[in-house]
Amino acid sequence: MKQTDLPYLVRKRGRARDYWYFERAGDRIALPPPDAEDFLERYAAAKRGHTPIKETGRTFRRLIAEYRAGPRWRRLAPRTRKDYEKVLEWAEATFGALPPARMERRHIIRAQSENSERLRFANYIVQVLSVLFEQAIDLGWITHNPAKGIRLLKSEGDDLHKPWPDEMIDAFTAAAPVGSVPRTVMELAIGTGQRIGDLLKMRWDHIDGNGITVRQGKTKTALWIPFTPRLREYLEQLRFRNLTIVAGPKGAPVTYHSAATSIRALRAQIGALPFTIHGWRYTAASQLAAAGATDDEVQAITGHKSRAMVMKYAGAQRQRVHATSGQAKRWASP
Repeated sequence: MKQTDLPYLVRKRGRARDYWYFERAGDRIALPPPDAEDFLERYAAAKRGHTPIKETGRTFRRLIAEYRAGPRWRRLAPRTRKDYEKVLEWAEATFGALPPARMERRHIIRAQSENSERLRFANYIVQVLSVLFEQAIDLGWITHNPAKGIRLLKSEGDDLHKPWPDEMIDAFTAAAPVGSVPRTVMELAIGTGQRIGDLLKMRWDHIDGNGITVRQGKTKTALWIPFTPRLREYLEQLRFRNLTIVAGPKGAPVTYHSAATSIRALRAQIGALPFTIHGWRYTAASQLAAAGATDDEVQAITGHKSRAMVMKYAGAQRQRVHATSGQAKRWASP
């Protein structure tokens, strides 16, 4: 048997070179090329579930290996790990033999700028390098994180995500039948303020009284979210109770790609392409702010960890509420 035909050995083609991995049951361990001197040793270790760190010196290559072998990597949700992996492969190819201690803020900003045509990837460069530098601090290699505080790039024009206006919500409601995947995702998103990945995992047995328990995939935050009257009424209309609340025609759970594809088709149909799926999470925060909810109350529902994120999601509506209240007091004064 050729070494390239070994079980669980996967090759992924990159722009500059090929990457090799041992993949089994959702776990992925990076390997050297099959013609490398230590390939068989590393493959055998991966098969036993170990990630041997053979790199010497304080290089990015070794730092990435340390990160992949540590708890930070194991705690990542599968989808986040997949997104991070693209940047780790890029960093390994770009900085592999260089020491992280020589990396300066200007270098990271330049790398982000050079990849700006791929906006999401460019921003992930900053985020993933920041995680790697935190790993380097823990190892005692460096004392500060040069990626911390670097601003993420924004698309031209309006922000990518924004609350859906009432007329667009009404149009989507009219176009999406009760029980369809797009309609159920929208009702859950606006009703609970959660990310689509968490919505697709919601099950009927997660309902507890007049609310639902959620463990967020991204932050691992555990929440109990009361139903809005609209969401409670919608759920009562669903005739078929499968394992997951969002289910396909045959009752099976729905993948992110499948849900996003069907929702995009409806957005295109009603002229809502400028409004994203994630915008429904902004809608929930915006509605809470309009109702006068405090930062703590918004955080208790959306699961945001910081007040800054609450302001990002609900700030515009909150400013409007405060401005209206302020003007009312102004004209009411003698």
